[in-house]
Amino acid sequence: MADKTPSSNQQPMELIERMLKLMDERGLIELEFEQADVKIRLRKPDAAMARPSVEYIQMPAAQQGHQQSTPATPAPAVPAADRPTIDSPMVGTFYTAPAPDAPAFVEVGQTISVGQVVCIVEAMKLMNEIKSEVSGKIVEVLVQNGESIEFGQPLYVIEPSK
Repeated sequence: MADKTPSSNQQPMELIERMLKLMDERGLIELEFEQADVKIRLRKPDAAMARPSVEYIQMPAAQQGHQQSTPATPAPAVPAADRPTIDSPMVGTFYTAPAPDAPAFVEVGQTISVGQVVCIVEAMKLMNEIKSEVSGKIVEVLVQNGESIEFGQPLYVIEPSK
């Protein structure tokens, strides 16, 4: 009986190679592809890096609707609709600081700007810096240090700069 693993991984690998080629040709720093239960995100931390980090997530269909059965801690309050959030771009572990003994990247009440690192998400043994896409003041931190997080999960509530 033939092993079907290589053929099932071949299509995503071909897509990743095409995405890498496109990034090199166009000088892109980040490229994301999402379809059904597959999400591929390629990102170069800086322009000098030859190859970007690759994040490939495939959730079994049975788990797609069941992100979390019972929360370990009480669910945080839903952020106000008029306030933006900084959301997780990937599944992983949330860290507020670059090291256990280092100060947090940001704290409640602190003013942040676009492009500022606000946390780290560890995914597949890679530490990914998460940067703010909005300017404003941190109003609330919605997750705890070391907590497992999901793709798209709000991490911070922001009061936008006026």
